[in-house]
Parts: sequence; structure tokens; C-alpha cells
Amino acid sequence: MSRARVLAVDDERFFQEAISDVLSETDIEVIVVGTGAEAIERSEDTTIGAVVLDLQLPDMHGLEVFRALKERRPDMRVVILSAHTDQDNVLEALRLGAFDYLAKPLHEEELRLAVMRALETHELHAGWGRLRERLSRLDGSVDGLREAAGAGQTSREGLRQLAVDAAAEVLGAAKTSLLLLDEDTAELRVAAAHGRKLSPADMDGFPMSQGVAGQVALAGEALVVADMAEDGRFPDRAPDGRYQSGSFAITPLAVGARTIGVLCAADPVGGDAFGIDDLSLLRILGAQLAQLLSEPSVPQTDLEFIAGAEADEAGTLADPADSRGSELARAICEAVTTEVEPARLLAAALRPVSDRLGAAPASIYLVDHETGDLKREAEQDGGYRSDRERLSSKGMTGAVMAGAGVIASDDPSRDPRFDANVDTPADGQLGPFICVPLRFRGSVLGVARAFPEDAAAASPELAEVLAAALSAAVRNVVLYRSLVETIDEVAEVRRKQLNG
Repeated sequence: MSRARVLAVDDERFFQEAISDVLSETDIEVIVVGTGAEAIERSEDTTIGAVVLDLQLPDMHGLEVFRALKERRPDMRVVILSAHTDQDNVLEALRLGAFDYLAKPLHEEELRLAVMRALETHELHAGWGRLRERLSRLDGSVDGLREAAGAGQTSREGLRQLAVDAAAEVLGAAKTSLLLLDEDTAELRVAAAHGRKLSPADMDGFPMSQGVAGQVALAGEALVVADMAEDGRFPDRAPDGRYQSGSFAITPLAVGARTIGVLCAADPVGGDAFGIDDLSLLRILGAQLAQLLSEPSVPQTDLEFIAGAEADEAGTLADPADSRGSELARAICEAVTTEVEPARLLAAALRPVSDRLGAAPASIYLVDHETGDLKREAEQDGGYRSDRERLSSKGMTGAVMAGAGVIASDDPSRDPRFDANVDTPADGQLGPFICVPLRFRGSVLGVARAFPEDAAAASPELAEVLAAALSAAVRNVVLYRSLVETIDEVAEVRRKQLNG
């Protein structure tokens, strides 16, 4: 996505040029107008993400312009410019939802940072909006797959093809493929493909020990790569001509603890590289697909290729995994769309976990770099049960931090890694337990934990959905805090200069 532009509204040529010059140095494109009427007209341009608005304009009062801008573009961030003598109008603008204000004469660094922060929050909001739309498409795709599987009339090949077509639509990928594990040969074989010249039957399988897809299947960890040629993890892999770009995303498919294959996407349409949001969507779709492939609603003759969907002692398939994944992810996205401030955003992200899973408590922890412990950043306690304020890197929680992936158990005491002083809430009571890693740029920044009342909710498939959705929320918090810290550092330097 290209960066949003800034609309500068001021009738004085000096300030028009000053704003344009300062922001242009930061590669921010600026559109300059001198009247309120022009500002309202130009606000219809959806590439504009922020406005620098002077309250004193020749044709309209700035507050009138501000109200018109917010009515037409509520997503746009408005930074108010004013003289020191106009504080009443500044306060009114802030009450009406102005993002920030700057006093004239302008200080270059304050202007630059205020506008950068406005654009950043606009882009975060827009990103959540796009993710919400894609989650809606994902939800529809999963419903379509469920309907096809439940009707019992879709062939094995048909269900596979529906899955890769859904992945292509949701991610905007030119090429997608479903590879399933053949346990007899320990090979991954192409079961369905989208955007390929060859049919799956004409594509060769390969051992699990070979290729990036094999690595993902063995490790059980999803992977996204922006450009393989620039990624240091693949020094020996050169482009082979099958793909237009070096960007791809792969997620493992698991039934319980067993990997049954991988779902792959390559060549993002439009030229942008795949990112963490794309991987999150693919992981959610993969978790739902793996569940569908293991459900009894799929005809038994269509289950022969599924490694891990074994019959139990009674000769029937095990209970299907929780089916609430995509709905939960969408609910989390809906809850945080309007939030920017970190504490409120994280609390909003946890609310659907608490409400929909009956989880008390549900909490988010991030690493305290001073102590190395996990510090609780947000929680939903259900009104009666809190989680621990700090956690050491021990037990099952510590294993998640160390890279074990998601952990979900209806009775965590059976796990040899269980530590009662870490893997229980503050009251020490044992119960169903979910713990997922919170990832950002390849690193685990912390964990999210939930203690659902219903043991069936403690499923690995649902835990994967939580990991993807909550990691996206934490990513926005990290970016916001980084920007605020930069602003604080600059403000401190300026205070020292003024006092010196």
C-alpha cells in the first residue's frame, strides 16, 4: 500500500510553503489549499489520510471546516493549527475529535512528528478495516467449504479445489496449492492447485526433508517470506522461473498433534509482498480446512488420504475441532478497529476471547526487557478471576515463549511441562488452558493465555486462530509505542535545549 497523503489548509503563503517543505523532507506528499471550501472538496480524495488545518481561514471558520471534514471522512486524522490566543476553539476541536494541535509559529520537528503519528494511526485504522473485510471473505469461504462438506455431495477433489480457490481469493494470490502427506512414502503430494499450468496429477511429490514446504510441515510453524532472494534464511535457493515473485506464505495443516499437509500461497496479485496479515489469514483458513478434512461429514471414501484422521477404538472419527475460529478472529478484528491506545486496544482484543469462549481470565503478556519476565499488559477477568501479574519463563507458558508453538489442553496437569505456579491463574485453580505465542517480525514478543470453562474450546486449531489474530493486535501496539517513544525522545531533547 502506498503511503497516504497530507492536506495542508492555510491561507498564508509562508505557512503553506513551510508545511510543504518540512513534510516533503520526510517523503510525505502534501496537497496545499488556502480556503475551507477547497479543503472540503479535496477531502473526497481517499488517498488523503491526514489534514493540517488552520482555524483562521478567509471564507469559513476552521471549526466549521473541521466538522464538515469529519462528517465526510471520519477516518481522516486532523491536526489543528492555531495561535496561542485561540485556545477555546482548540479545546472545542479536540472535544470534537481532532487528532492533535500545534501552536503557531510552527516548530519543524513537532510538525513532522505530529503528522507522522497522524498518518501512522490512520494507516493502522485502515489496515484493520482491510483485515476486517478480508476476514468477512474468509468467513464466507469457510462457510462455503463447510456447506460443501456437510452436503456429502462434494468429491474429494472438489473439496480440495474449493480450498485452494478460497485461499487465492482471500489472500489475493495468483498461485495456491494444497499438499498432503502420504504416510506410506513420507512425501508431500500436490492434492489441488490454483493458477498452475499443470494438473495436480502431473506434479511430482517430494520428501518431507526437502523444500520450504517440507520444512514448514516438519516444524509445524507457518512461514511468510517477502522476497526469497533477499531473505537470509534461503541462501542457496535461486528463482526457478515458476513464480513471478519471491514472496510466498505457507501454513501447516494439523489434525490434533499430527501434520497432514500444508497450504501454500505465492505470487501476490498487485505486486505487494505477503505480510503478517496474509499469513494470519492463511493460518486461520488452514486450521479450518484441517478440521473439515477430519470431520465425519466428509464421506468416508474421501478420508483415505488424510494422515492423522484415524478411527478411535469404537471405529469412528474423533470429535471435530472447534468450529468458531474464523468468527472469533473477525470478532477480535471488529473489537479493536476503533482503538489505537495500547491498553484499550489489547483489552478490546481480549473481550471476544472472554465472551465467546467463556474464558476467565484471558490475558496478554509481553516481555519485560529489564527483568526478562512476562508482564501482564491486559486482561479480561470475567468480573471474578484474575491472571498473575508476572510470569517466569517456566512451565508450559515458558515453552510457548521458547518456540513450542501453541498449547491447548483440557487438563494441563497431564503435560510434563506443567508448572502449577505459572500455568494457572492467580487463584491457582486447575482447568482447561490455552497459551499462544504473540509474534512480530519473526520474534515471539510474549504470550496470550485463556482459561475457558468449556474443555472443548481448548483445541489446537482454535489456539492457532487466537495466535494469528492477537499477534496482529500486538503488532499495532508495538508500532504505536515505537512512534510515541520517538516523539517523547524528541520532546525531551527540545526541553533540554530550551532549559540550556
